[in-house]
Amino acid sequence: GLFGVPELSCPEGFQEAQDKALQESEQLVQKACSTPPGPETVMIFDQLSDGLCRVADLADFVKIAHPDFAFREAAEEACRNIGTMVEKLNTDVELCQSLRCLLADESVMSSLDPETRRVAELFMFDFEISGIHLDEEKRKKAVNLNVRILDLCNEFLTGAHLPNKIDKHVLPEPIRYNFTTEGNYLQVAGLHADCPDDLVREAAYKIFLYPNAEQLSRLEELLASRNSLAQLVGYDTFAHRALQGTMAKTPETVRQFLEKLSDRLSERTQKDFEMMTKMKMKLNPQNSKLMPWDHPYYSGVLRAERYNIDPGLYCPFFSLGACMEGLNSLFSRLLGISLYAEQTQRGEVWSEDVRKLAVVHETEGLLGYIYCDFFQRPDKPHQDCHFTVRGGRLRENGEYQLPVVVLMLSLPHSTRSAPTLLSPGMMENLFHEMGHAMHSMLGRTRYQHVTGTRCPTDFAEVPSILMEYFANDYRVVNQFARHYKTGQPLPKNMVSRLCESKKVCAAADMQLQVFYAALDQIYHGKHPLKKSTTEILKETQEKVYGLPYVPNT
Repeated sequence: GLFGVPELSCPEGFQEAQDKALQESEQLVQKACSTPPGPETVMIFDQLSDGLCRVADLADFVKIAHPDFAFREAAEEACRNIGTMVEKLNTDVELCQSLRCLLADESVMSSLDPETRRVAELFMFDFEISGIHLDEEKRKKAVNLNVRILDLCNEFLTGAHLPNKIDKHVLPEPIRYNFTTEGNYLQVAGLHADCPDDLVREAAYKIFLYPNAEQLSRLEELLASRNSLAQLVGYDTFAHRALQGTMAKTPETVRQFLEKLSDRLSERTQKDFEMMTKMKMKLNPQNSKLMPWDHPYYSGVLRAERYNIDPGLYCPFFSLGACMEGLNSLFSRLLGISLYAEQTQRGEVWSEDVRKLAVVHETEGLLGYIYCDFFQRPDKPHQDCHFTVRGGRLRENGEYQLPVVVLMLSLPHSTRSAPTLLSPGMMENLFHEMGHAMHSMLGRTRYQHVTGTRCPTDFAEVPSILMEYFANDYRVVNQFARHYKTGQPLPKNMVSRLCESKKVCAAADMQLQVFYAALDQIYHGKHPLKKSTTEILKETQEKVYGLPYVPNT
């Protein structure tokens, strides 16, 4: 079965796993309600959370990544059902009362260790943001809103990846070959951001991002539902509710941070845009106005030209094997950890090119497992990400439940003549995602509710971004970057050129992220929104980003 879960040897097994988890959760709810206040209350809550998360987290991954539609569909259904159960439990008054009794009992609370106390408070926080204080009718409304929001999120994300079709005669003959043909139509499935032809990037941008009425109404309903939920449970806006458990804490802090950052960047961003415009003028004198589809391409051209860092020169030094060796030696020296390839059982993985790594500490032994789903395949989403499949925790019998995670990348397959070769960007992404995996392995807690990356969302990126710094340091890269044919190390001047090139257009790249963040804050701020989501996009893009909004996108 998938991940060694016996039920999941076929799609129907999701129903079985889900029913088992829901049954167990009912028994644990009864147990929690009848147990006198004490540390055991927190343990029961954590068991309850673990039983549901073990199915929901696994299904969350399978519904996105499994090549078999039947598995994806069954996982989607399990996600929905477990999600509904979680929302019901978060508004279960009797269950909440058992936790309240614990938190109100000062003598018991003072006898708890800090970790147990913190986890009890976090469970209480989940009840509060779900509207436990409301009357029964409003609690039901909160559950229904939550379930509707989950559905809208799924529909919106699916819609965002769908290609757009256009009559092929609309596009000039010489650029048609860049897109997939379907009869008289061309399919545009992405932005073609790296294509050297300005016209291809412009066409892809305008066609792929052409407004879709269904998507727009989903987005509007999603934002309105999130706002209704937030107000129902006592917050001014959804942003207030979403940020309460983070390091930033309030939308006000976020707004001030973004404004400060934007002010500090503005001069440098302008310089970056001027450099890109000059480059565009040089390569395309007829049309030198810088547009949103130009930014990713021309910043890359500037980097490559100024520092001579054609990815083709670097790839031969970054074979996947060399990069994994590099990570292994880095983890061994920093953390006393080694990665070992493990044989998988039949049906344990969803594609034969998935590899399983055991993470072993020099004194503490086995810490957990990382499944590496690294290679491109049809229908696989093009996003690099880290999934928790099972959180670590101390079980009732004193054994430690080992964490299990998946790292998903989209690397090219090896060929007859060469192993899988990574561009510098892919290598950095591999290090980033491995940072998340190590966070999951090393964040060993007694309770799975706070294990690994289950921490404030704005802290979750710290270990992974730290790993990017290692990926850009000569002392690290020098240890593993070897030419796959000759074994020759990557010359020092090539490493320093690569590191220096990161600074080219860094302000404009960061300004783009500030724009996304600012837009997110407005969408989830005060409702009803003053204008349509697209008008807000146009206004924010021109004010915060600086490159013109393109009509009908």
